[in-house]
Parts: sequence; C-alpha cells; structure tokens
Amino acid sequence: MSETPTKPTTDFIRQAINEDLAAGRYDHVITRFPPEPNAYLHIGHAKAMGVDFGIAADYDGSTNLRFDDTNPVREEQEYVDAIKEDVAWLGYQWQNECYASDYFEQYYHWAVALIGAGLAYVDDQTADEIRATRGTLTEPGTPSPHRDRGVEENLSLFDRMKAGEFPDGSRVLRAKIDMAAPNMNLRDPVMYRILHMPHPHTGDAWCIYPMYDWAHGEGDWVEGVTHSLCTMEFEDHRPLYDWYIARLSELDVYPPNVDYLPRQIEFARGNITYMVTSKRRLLELVDQGYVKDWDDPRMPTLRGLRRRGVTPEAIRRFWDEAGIAKRDNNIEFAKLESVLRDDLNRRAARRMAVLRPLKVVITNYPEGQTEHLSAVNNPEDESAGARDVPFGRELYVERDDFMEDPPRKFFRLAPGREVRLRYAYLITCTDVIKDGSGQITELHCTYDPETRGGNAPDGRKVKATIHWVSAADACDAEVRLYDHLFTTENPLDVPDGTDWLENLNPNSLEVITDAKLEPSLAEPQRGEPVQFERLGYFVVDPDTTADRLVFNRTATLRDSFAKAKGAK
Repeated sequence: MSETPTKPTTDFIRQAINEDLAAGRYDHVITRFPPEPNAYLHIGHAKAMGVDFGIAADYDGSTNLRFDDTNPVREEQEYVDAIKEDVAWLGYQWQNECYASDYFEQYYHWAVALIGAGLAYVDDQTADEIRATRGTLTEPGTPSPHRDRGVEENLSLFDRMKAGEFPDGSRVLRAKIDMAAPNMNLRDPVMYRILHMPHPHTGDAWCIYPMYDWAHGEGDWVEGVTHSLCTMEFEDHRPLYDWYIARLSELDVYPPNVDYLPRQIEFARGNITYMVTSKRRLLELVDQGYVKDWDDPRMPTLRGLRRRGVTPEAIRRFWDEAGIAKRDNNIEFAKLESVLRDDLNRRAARRMAVLRPLKVVITNYPEGQTEHLSAVNNPEDESAGARDVPFGRELYVERDDFMEDPPRKFFRLAPGREVRLRYAYLITCTDVIKDGSGQITELHCTYDPETRGGNAPDGRKVKATIHWVSAADACDAEVRLYDHLFTTENPLDVPDGTDWLENLNPNSLEVITDAKLEPSLAEPQRGEPVQFERLGYFVVDPDTTADRLVFNRTATLRDSFAKAKGAK
C-alpha cells in the first residue's frame, strides 16, 4: 500500500486520521457510504456523502457504496437504483458497489465462532420479553433464562434457525456481554432474528437476517474500511461495534487480506430550518397526500431538490461551508438559498417571462411590424453571448408593474409615466382600458423610437425598467411557485397534544396557468437552470410535454440570508 500524506487539520475527523496515519495504524484511507435501501435519500444524506467521499478524496483514498440491506421487510431494488442515481448526481464516484447481504455467509460463520467461544446464545424469549428484561438506565437488566445454554445446544438451535425450522419471532441469537452494563446497547444485544421473507438481493437463500449493529462493523471490516464515519446517534453503539470486532480478532478470525481493525468516528447530523428529514414523517407526508410524491419539489429528498432545480454543486458547497461538528445544529434554509443563488447566478441563462400578464398596446408602433432586439444571455458569462428577442406593437408586462393610482415610491408604470422596457424602448402610459366590472384589461402606451436600447438621446432619466414579452410570439406556460413546506423553522417542535402537521404551509405551492414566456423558451433543456429576469430562478419540470410547458421556481432573486448577515 502506498503511503498517504497527512492533510491540514480542518476538523476533528481529519485530525484523528492524521494521528492514525502518523502512528502507522493505517497507511491509507478507505471510507464507506452505507445507506439502507428502504427510502429515498434526502439532503441530510448529502452531508454524510460529503464527509465519506470528501475526506477519502482528501487523502487519495477511496469510498465504497454499501447497501446495508439486512431487513428484507422494508428494502426494495427501486431504492437501490434511486440511491445510485442520487449519489452519481451529486458527483461522487464509489470504488466498489457492495451489499451487506454479500457477506451473509461470512457473518453466519463469525456468529458460529462467537457461539463456540461462549460469547453468543440462542434466546427463546419474544421481542416483548427481551425488551421488558433489558432494565433501565438506572437498573440492570435481567438475564435470559436461556443465557447459560451449552455451546452445543446453541450451535444446534442456530443451525436449525438457519434451516428454517422455526417461525418468525420464535427465537433470536444474542451476544453474551453484560446485562448490567451502563450502556444498554451492551446488554446482550440481538444479533439475528428469524424472517421468512425473500430478500431483494439474495432471494430465498436466508430466513435469518443479521441486525444492523452486528452487520455494520463486520461489513466495514470485510471491506477493509479504515474509518467508519457515522452520525452522532451511533456514538452509543460504538462500544458494541468495537466489542464484536475485538472478540473476533481475539479468536484469530480475520477477513481475507485485512490485518487491521476499522475505527468508528461520529459527527453531527445537519439539520436545516423549515425541513423535516425523518423517513417516518416524510412517508406520512406522501401517504396522506400533503405532497404529490417523493420527488415533490417541496420535499427535502434529493429527487425533490433536483426536480426543483437545486444544483448538486450548491448542495456540496453548502455542506462544505457548514463544516463538521460534534453537536447538532440547525442551519438556516436561507444559507442554502444564498449558496444556490450564487451558483445559479453564474450558470443560469437569462430570459424574460411574464407570470401575471397585462396586455400593453403601443399605439404609435407600426401595425404588423416586428423587430428583433439583442438581449444578453448571462451578464456573468461573456461567452454565453446574446440572443434576439422579438418586439412588436402588442406586449405583455407584469400586472404588478402597473398601478393606476401609485403611492409615492412606486416608480414603475402608471398613467402619464415613462418607464424603460428591458432591451427595448422608453414607453409612456396614455390610457387604461377596463371591462364592465372595472377590471383593467389593457394599457395603451406610446413609445419613443429614438430610445432603442433603453437610452434617451436627450439624456432624460427614468427610474424604472420592466420586463416584457411580445404578445404575438409568446409561449404559454404553467409556472409553479414553491415556498417552504412548513410555516415554522422547527416543524416538529410542537406543544404536547399538537399535531406537527398543523405547521404545514397552506401556501407552499401556487400554480400559475397562463404565464407568457419569450419564444426562446419554447424548447427548454431539461435540468438547465434559467433566470426569469426580475422574477427568480426556474427549471423546466418533467411534467412538460410537447403541448404544455411547465416550469418550477427554484429560488427567488432576493437574498434574505445575505441581507440579514449584513444587518448584524
């Protein structure tokens, strides 16, 4: 193995790895990202990926993608495929694709070795009985009446469990550790349970399945993982992780080609305001119809964020800037939006779109005439060039850009007022057309033909520039405006007796069905971000068809996070 140099210490995990390398405990770094394939990944998993893949890359090491598929009740191939897609979308490359189920035979033989050493036994108690005898944080547990079974009887019973002779829940294999241990994870934990259920990866080969705590560390060991990086909820499980591996190593049982023991290090999860990442809670949202599916753009799943238009680069940078800590923190959603805006500002093409159209007729513009004006594609990227935008006698502007009786600080279009049309001309509102109910249906304006490009030869100034779309050339579209799914920063922090779902935001989605877009958006590129000028960042939705354009708002243009930081 080649020597891996230490890296500058930027967090406690890298400090620990540097110490391990300096001490010669390892001469390389291998990590693993071990999701259970029972749900879709969410933005919290993206942090774990950043730690697992990012740290290994820093040390010229490698990362395995390991599916901890030890529970066939909840795991499906659909999730395996989705997880691989999400990991690749975020830009991470795994060294090996592994499955805990690949090692079921090895786990079984190691369990037999522990039984033979008197370190594991078959227990006939039910799950409820085991739970009732575990004790409490202040009282020791009660040993199982089967704890002192002889080795031969335990070996026979375990073999019969494997052969399928017993029904589900009738017996388990437990490690024999200490029923009085202060750490309750060490009170004879269950290693195997009986489940007569086909497995998505191994089929009907097994009817006993290892528990996560047993499979986790041994999977790391088999794969040669040096540093098993976990979130803080596994800190109390680390003594058990170490106990299993230490006992097997004392029995001189090692995986092939691995002569060192893995080390588990924990870090804090990343929580984001206005988001919930609990699988159980997210399933509740989907099953009860509060969101359309797991890829609903309001969901914190990577599929939902991707559909909303959030870029993988922004997610990675967000977690990189959040850093690695040992204490859970609640990061402002506005910080994620700030990073996202910065990324989109550099890459998004500029286009004009009118979400709430109000028709404007330029009465002194020649009827039937169309001209093409040059519009910059992205002022942040000179290489993006420019495009031609059609301009004619009839246009659409935003209804919010006109007020018949404006307040003092309203500088946009109003009767008698002159404004600048983006890339085009200066226009002046001369007449307001209403229907029988008093609703404004149309504006009549005049334009100054000497102001093409938006500048007046005589140097007169206007205080507002508004966007527009040519009515004759506009594309019709549906636009979905997404907001926070919840009204509070901590949706699960509710008083006793209060349903957390009461914190759902009833205005988290607004659907606009009659938006007007400039014609260059008639054939949008899937996944490519676009800035609707003055309105925000958008992306085409998969619901788009040949006859129906659908766009999702990714983020508004206003950066509330940066503004808040500047005010401090």
